[in-house]
Amino acid sequence: MDISKNSLYNFGVVSLLFSGVLYICIWSPPNTNPLLLFQESACLRSTSFTHTTDVVIDDLEAVLQKASMPNKTVIIAVVNKAYVEQTVEADTTMLDIFLESFWLGVGTRQLLDHLLIVAVDQTAYDRCMFKRLHCYRLVTDGVDFASEKVYMSRDFIKMMWRRTQFLLDVIKRGYNFIFTDTDVIWLRNPFTRLSKKETVDLQMSVDTYNGDPRSQENLINTGFYFVRSNNKTISLFTTWYGMKDNSTGKKDQDVLLELMTQGLFKKLRLRVRFLPTLYFSGFCENSKDIWLVTTVHSNCCRHVDAKVQDLKAVLRDWKRFKEAKVKSPIMAPNRTMVTRWSEHIACFNSWKPPNNNLRN
Repeated sequence: MDISKNSLYNFGVVSLLFSGVLYICIWSPPNTNPLLLFQESACLRSTSFTHTTDVVIDDLEAVLQKASMPNKTVIIAVVNKAYVEQTVEADTTMLDIFLESFWLGVGTRQLLDHLLIVAVDQTAYDRCMFKRLHCYRLVTDGVDFASEKVYMSRDFIKMMWRRTQFLLDVIKRGYNFIFTDTDVIWLRNPFTRLSKKETVDLQMSVDTYNGDPRSQENLINTGFYFVRSNNKTISLFTTWYGMKDNSTGKKDQDVLLELMTQGLFKKLRLRVRFLPTLYFSGFCENSKDIWLVTTVHSNCCRHVDAKVQDLKAVLRDWKRFKEAKVKSPIMAPNRTMVTRWSEHIACFNSWKPPNNNLRN
């Protein structure tokens, strides 16, 4: 008799608990539910067999969601084997220097949480995963992007166009992004220098800056730019990529420059801002103020090894500057220190023809 009473009591307790959980899962408003985390995990799992969804999250969407900031903005860089694998002669890689700049930069370390590395070959993907970054393997059938793609070579042009196609896919999914070449080192948080106005559709770096952030006479560089996802930018990228088959021998940047000069930006009513080299500098035009410089791009350079050598020199300059500030605190408010960048000797020499010692 006691056993029957205990059984009935236990059954009643279990029933009440089950009813309570069921009420929370079904009827309790999510925004006021004190067990929201439980509701989202246990409840949804327990009732998943009764529901289906049409939303399919593929590999790209999954990694974009992980890397994204709350406002659906990601930082994207594309790498291949030549940028992640150390040669016998080298003591570091381009990817290592790129990541090191986030460590040494001002306000940049936390941005690594939102960096998506797009690997165009398996070696690059494996190295990315080894470094525990957000990684995506971009497959292109019938094309091997592993080796170094010398500037303006046929494979270099193919890789640039594949990149544009990928970025079009990203903005179609509703994500804003900063695209950055991995030969751009980040010395300060660029978001502090980018316009926060949502009406600005595109903000792009330049090789040389003419002083007017709205002038389409600026010589654009697609090694660093910020795009907001909207109908105008999707139309821009669609038109841009659509020119690929009619642009033999031209890289994507050349075609975008032509489209701009032909009036496409105005036709689409794009609001574009060109970034001053004072902040977003490069080897084509150095920043004149180390107190303000945000990024440094090894543009006007031909080979990976040359870029690595000269970017290492930039990081040495930066470390000297930071050390000097620590040793002389009074220097910061007075800005009495004048720093000259190291000469980009390796990149200058990269344009020289190879020295072929031909024997008679």
